[in-house]
Amino acid sequence: MPGVTASQPSTFEPTAAQAVAPCKPAGLTGFARVSSFIALNTETVTAFARSPSDQIRADAERLSHIVLEMQRCFVLHLCKELAPGNVSFPQFFLLTYLDRKEVLTMSAIAQKMGHTTAAASGLVDRLENLGYVMRSVARDDRRKVMVCITPKGSALVRRIREEMVGNLRKILNHLTPDEQKAWLQIYSKIYDYCQSK
Repeated sequence: MPGVTASQPSTFEPTAAQAVAPCKPAGLTGFARVSSFIALNTETVTAFARSPSDQIRADAERLSHIVLEMQRCFVLHLCKELAPGNVSFPQFFLLTYLDRKEVLTMSAIAQKMGHTTAAASGLVDRLENLGYVMRSVARDDRRKVMVCITPKGSALVRRIREEMVGNLRKILNHLTPDEQKAWLQIYSKIYDYCQSK
């Protein structure tokens, strides 16, 4: 091109300084400017080069935040409901399980709760003192301790469940019918997975 020497850059080929200029953050100098430029470009490359494994990791991290927030929302409410009766979460979970069964042995309770028999016995002791469960011995083997929930315990479980149902209905009202079905299907699969563990 006339007037352009071989050592001069073409107007269609900006110098390195010109290429960096539009991206350099204002007010940054030296190492900070270089670091910021590298970070900006790394984010761009990462966005395009993210592998399926990286995406699953990112999705899992986002879901972990969502699950924790949902637990915080529901658990804080449960705290307020359970505090007057001095019932802990493990004790309440045990009550919900007993409410679905007629009677359970102490060993079955320990297995379900993932506790030793001694630890399970401690949970039952507290619930029995509060009048939420009742203990007896098996007719065929007096060494076998049987545990069942009392009407008072069932009433507590029903009250807490109703509160949870009310909260979930509020959430469902923010979803479309298709989203509601999809949420239930996904949670059903997650429930099945948890039950298999």
